[in-house]
Formats: sequence, C-alpha cells, structure tokens
Amino acid sequence: MAIELVAVGYRYAGAGTPALRAIDLRVEPGRVVGVVGANESGKTTLCLVAAGLAPGVIGGRLEGAARIDGVETATLRPYELAQRCGMLFQNAATQLSNTTATVFEEVAFGPCNLGLAVAEVVELVWWALGAVGIEELASRDPARLSGGQGQLVALASVLALRPRYLILDEPTSELDPAGTALVADALARTARETGAGVLVVEHKTDVLARIADELVVLADGRVALAGDAAAVLADPRLAEFGVEPPSRVRLQRRLAAAGVEPTARIVEAMA
Repeated sequence: MAIELVAVGYRYAGAGTPALRAIDLRVEPGRVVGVVGANESGKTTLCLVAAGLAPGVIGGRLEGAARIDGVETATLRPYELAQRCGMLFQNAATQLSNTTATVFEEVAFGPCNLGLAVAEVVELVWWALGAVGIEELASRDPARLSGGQGQLVALASVLALRPRYLILDEPTSELDPAGTALVADALARTARETGAGVLVVEHKTDVLARIADELVVLADGRVALAGDAAAVLADPRLAEFGVEPPSRVRLQRRLAAAGVEPTARIVEAMA
C-alpha cells in the first residue's frame, strides 16, 4: 500500500527535454514525504505524475511505473484517481467550485458528491474546518475570501474527502506564519489520525523540518538527495540545489562558526 514511482521519466507533449528523469519515490500511509528544489526542478510535475494527472489528464509521455496501491495510474479513470488521492494546487482559486454560497457548502461539495449521508457530511465538514482552524469562516461567501483564507478553504475541501493520500503543491505559499503553522499542524495530524500518506512540495523548510518524515531534493528533474528529513535538511550540499536550510540548521552553523556552545535554553528553542 503506497504511492510508488519506479524509474519514472516524464516529458510534456511538445517539450524538447524531459521534466522528470529516473525518479524513484515511495509515499506510504501515515508518512509525510517532503519535496524541495529550485524553480523548474520538476516539483509540480512530480505531484502531477504521482497523482496520476500526468499523463492521464494532461497528456505527455510517461516512462517507468507510477502506481497507487499497486494499480498503474494510467489504468485509472479521473474519478477513481480522485477517490484515492486528493491534490491541492498552489493557486487555491482554481480549486473552488464557484457554485456555493458559503464556505461550509464549499467544503461539503466533495463529500456530497460521494453520496454520503447528511450527518456524515456535516461531521466531515466541521472536522475539516477545525483541522485548519477556519470554523469562523463557515458562513462566509467563498468569493469574498483573501488569498490565504481561500487556500485554507481549498485544503479543508480536500481533507473533507478523507483521501488515502494527499498531494500538496506549495500549500502555504499564500499564508502568513500563523496560517502556515495551522496547515503544518493539520497535515501532521491528518497523517497521524487518518493514516493518510502525504506528499508535500514546500519551499518553507521550517515547515518540512516540523512535519516531514522523509525528504526528497529535486534538481533538473532528478532526485539529488533523499532520505530522513532531518538528515537531508542538515546536509551541507542543500544550498547547492537552491534550497535554504531551516532556521534551526542555520543557527547551529552560525553558533559553530562563532565558536559558541549552545546553552540549554538555545537547544530547547531549536528543538
């Protein structure tokens, strides 16, 4: 049971060079796998391939094997992919239905389309709203939200479906530090409480240091580094691939360069 990419290469239709090359990746239930890399390194494409949207929906050429729970994604129809894997894009506005009058109805849109009982839908909606801390937005018009609020509503809409896997492309890009912390906590809690596997592309390495079990660094469409999240985030080669280490690692390095031994209070603050 996992999302598996084995020796995956992917080329967009009409493109001269592949966007992904020989990618091996595994996202198991209950685990959070982070993905980082410079712009144009292939992060969004990786999300599309892992979710089965590429080449299934957008075309292009796939090499290797992409599977969800042992089933080749190319054999699954879009609605079958959606039931197995929820995806949140960087631009939340593209994922709102624009057919509902309130945030509550927006988050309920997906569960209602699964034919669930009303009581179950209501329970799922309130759970999802609470998971990202936006219960107070339940009666708001989705068309009158800030970018950050829209991102949280879109995430709640995905969470309400309780998918087996979550794939998120820069989910905190439009959020302030408080909103970023809410999303990070929601993702960690979702993996822990529901057993969902989470694949998250995120340039804020402090978020990944907080929630990721494993980390993959992409460069030019290839896996440049991969392994335990803490070890990869502390790897001195990280900056070579256009990725800034988390603040804890930067502080440790500065203290070491200055010959300062961290006090107990500093160690506690960095934990």
